[in-house]
Amino acid sequence: MKVVQVLPALELGGVERGTLEIARGLVAAGHESVVVSAGGRLVEQLEREGSRHVSWELGRKSLLTFLQAPKFRRWLAEEKPDIVHVRSRMPAWVVWLAWRKMDPATRPRFVTTLHGMHSVNRYSAVMGKGEKVIAVSETAKQYLLENYPEVDPAKVTVIHRGIDPDEFPRGYQPSDEWKQQFYSDYPQAQGKRLVCFPGRITRWKGHLDLVNVVARLSQQRQDFHVLIVGSDPKDKFIHEVRAAITEAGLEAYFSFLGTRSDMKNLYAISDVMLSLTSTTAEAFGRTVVECLSIGTPVVGYAYGAVAETLTAIYPQGKVVVGDVEGAVQRVSSLLSSRDEIRENPYVLSNMINKTIWLYEGLECC
Repeated sequence: MKVVQVLPALELGGVERGTLEIARGLVAAGHESVVVSAGGRLVEQLEREGSRHVSWELGRKSLLTFLQAPKFRRWLAEEKPDIVHVRSRMPAWVVWLAWRKMDPATRPRFVTTLHGMHSVNRYSAVMGKGEKVIAVSETAKQYLLENYPEVDPAKVTVIHRGIDPDEFPRGYQPSDEWKQQFYSDYPQAQGKRLVCFPGRITRWKGHLDLVNVVARLSQQRQDFHVLIVGSDPKDKFIHEVRAAITEAGLEAYFSFLGTRSDMKNLYAISDVMLSLTSTTAEAFGRTVVECLSIGTPVVGYAYGAVAETLTAIYPQGKVVVGDVEGAVQRVSSLLSSRDEIRENPYVLSNMINKTIWLYEGLECC
């Protein structure tokens, strides 16, 4: 079986990570894996793991991008894949326009994956046009069917994203050398109970609610420190967050770590992680699952897929959306003692196997 996955680029991100994971699984199962993108830092890893990369910029949001559909149709006819799988809206439009004019008897089967809850409009509707549509959570499936009633529910399959439990093993601890370097870089965190807050610094991730949580928590105890992990892609909202922290006089409680590649270590040294998304729902919530897999509890607003994952693994971490006081009390309790975390059902091997089974089911029909 030959599978072509299409996405805008191979930089860092959840969509990119999922693409590499499926590509690796295809190669391991003896299938041919091809990825089409504009390139990026993950191309080297992709090719090292046995897939072929084809450079093609299909993610640029311009009417001119649509003009590439005939060329892509010819490429598909020459390449003769069994499956073409799109994961992002702009490439999905180009591929769909190319695919729909091919001979139904010989064209590849068309699969889409809904990775996020996009704004509801005709542009986003393309993610429901696959012959099979993969939703990365029950939350994502519900969003799709509620907002696009033309999508046949029978063709939507939930395949939860998954993590490698060997990469995030229960009870993991970083090396003494790593800890020494970390506390040398962030001495303000030394000897404190640590609260991890990962994610891009955008308005919808809940950073301003975080400031309110810390303001109230600091009235009860002063033995904690917050690690804000992530960057501001537009370098705008971070200034508002910093200003809110300064206005509240809470600078001593926060460290901004930027984007990190050592999340496993940060989860492990933390006493609790917070997730306060309350506007744009998470479609899966990978950081929640990774952190819980290691054994660090998570307190989060019961919204979107965060509610879904917490219900499955750590229901006592759920807090009503916007209930800052409830979050404060739960965090304070966990800074003093932990409780049981269930086994993680969101395992990478399950995701890969279910995706390949879906491909194979389409190929044979």
